[in-house]
Amino acid sequence: MQTQPAINEHLSPELAQIFLEGLPENIRNGLEMRAKTMNYPVWAVIEMAIAGYLDEEALSFADCKPKLD
Repeated sequence: MQTQPAINEHLSPELAQIFLEGLPENIRNGLEMRAKTMNYPVWAVIEMAIAGYLDEEALSFADCKPKLD
């Protein structure tokens, strides 16, 4: 049985990978391409996409590169 990765303040790379694998290929490819273009980890791009959907004032792709921990 697969165990769920721990969730802390940020999406873990392991959980991001599980999330990506559940998405349609074109969306997965888009998120991975955006991460590569921004030179950011894909988990951070997923977080920004979700945050932007939930809160229009959240940090977005159009903003400057946020500092990651």
